[in-house]
Amino acid sequence: MFNFDFYNPTRILFGENRLESIDKYVPAEATVLITYGGGSAKKSGLINKIKTVLGNRKVYEFGGIEPNPRYETLVKGVEIVRNENIDFLLAVGGGSVIDGTKFITLASYYKGNSRDLLKYGMMPIPLDVVGKVVPFGTVLTLPATGSEMNSGAVISYEHGKYAVMSELAFPKFSILDPTITFSLPKTQVANGVIDAFVHTTEQYLTYPVDGKLQDRIAEGILQTLIEIGETTVVEPENYAARANHVWCATLALNGIVGAGVPQDWASHMIGHELTALFGIDHGQTLAIVLPSLLEVRREQKRAKLLQYAERVWHIEGGSDKEKIDLAILKTREFFESLGVKTRLSQYGVGADKIPVVIEQLKAHGMTALSETQDLTLDISQKILEGAV
Repeated sequence: MFNFDFYNPTRILFGENRLESIDKYVPAEATVLITYGGGSAKKSGLINKIKTVLGNRKVYEFGGIEPNPRYETLVKGVEIVRNENIDFLLAVGGGSVIDGTKFITLASYYKGNSRDLLKYGMMPIPLDVVGKVVPFGTVLTLPATGSEMNSGAVISYEHGKYAVMSELAFPKFSILDPTITFSLPKTQVANGVIDAFVHTTEQYLTYPVDGKLQDRIAEGILQTLIEIGETTVVEPENYAARANHVWCATLALNGIVGAGVPQDWASHMIGHELTALFGIDHGQTLAIVLPSLLEVRREQKRAKLLQYAERVWHIEGGSDKEKIDLAILKTREFFESLGVKTRLSQYGVGADKIPVVIEQLKAHGMTALSETQDLTLDISQKILEGAV
């Protein structure tokens, strides 16, 4: 197992009827900016419920944070923070709203050009670069990204998606009430299951370093998602299934699974380009890329793929090759059982578009991906060809 630092200060408030907790954890004298997305949180009455809990605090609103939040949108939120002396942010939404709010909290007192915060990628922004930040909490409405309990965000700018990482971007608290997610469209629920699943495999399907506990936690998340995946999609008000979905999504990317083990993230990097170029939902891109990536990288990931086949899918018989073949097939079938397509061609993207994707990967510096940094553009091309 590798050396690691683990730090996660986010307080989780899980279960039904937890909105009242906001009053306890938002400072009584705070001027609050509520951030949200396309308006469903407003139309459902959730924003009004939160404002009631906030009581006499001065409250502003900033809506319109889009899926794959755009830098150009977020800087408008930064201006509100500066102009109205906001001293607490409350993100009400899924990963995009929370990611966007993280950028606002980091950029609001940044003295340089806030676009500079996009240049650090997967490297944490140095603390002295950011300086003062605006604290924030979250009310989760879509279980998927795990952003409610980590310090990372992905921000869209021009034709790229950029990682932003800082330990100053951990939420102070996150309210995880599964009932708030009951009204989600089935597509978003399915995407969320896949996002949590692939977050886990990115940290698990690499190579062995004797991280026994991390492996067991990852396998538990994967098995739980397989067990409840179809149910949480087709029975949106099944509390038990949705509660497990919510908690799996949070644990998949709160730092526990990836502590002390190698991490891949190539499926995400390639998937981000598919979203940016063709508008395919993030979770859908992962369902497209991961099965093909596992096929192309089966030798590099052989030991962990066999472990995945045996421990997650309970595949006991057959040769090693047959076990790996079946594990990859079952992964694809699981995604499809959620109603998600797993081929580029099913989204109208043919092999003729692959060179465009490769050029974007090259332009964004994604020339040496994977846990071993040997996944070249040529290999990315093979993965995309296998995904058509």
